[in-house]
Amino acid sequence: MTVAVRYIVSNVDEALPFYIDLLGFKLEMHPAPPFAQISKDGVNVYLNQPGGGGGAGQDVGGQTPEPGGWNRLQISVDDLDAVVGRMRGAGAHFRGDIIQGNGGRQILVDDPSGNPVELFEPRSR
Repeated sequence: MTVAVRYIVSNVDEALPFYIDLLGFKLEMHPAPPFAQISKDGVNVYLNQPGGGGGAGQDVGGQTPEPGGWNRLQISVDDLDAVVGRMRGAGAHFRGDIIQGNGGRQILVDDPSGNPVELFEPRSR
């Protein structure tokens, strides 16, 4: 069985550099402009854009899939400050500042379509 996360993005070609260059995902396949499969640490992510002809981009129940919201991928990092600094330097958009939680520190960064990705640095034990 394969487990994957599907993200609806406005433009797959614009999303790929964010995930590959800034977050270290690997491109698995990109057979057509409205779809790509990327992976990181055994997690597959399918990027689809609305109206792209594939099943995930089609209207469902009279609604068109759209990016955004608060569901998100969580990526653990060793040095949150360094990752945030590098991404800010590349022009990434963050939803606020780093916050401290019970298990560690985190921040939300938006992909080019407005989908949040949580960067998480676990608390040292």
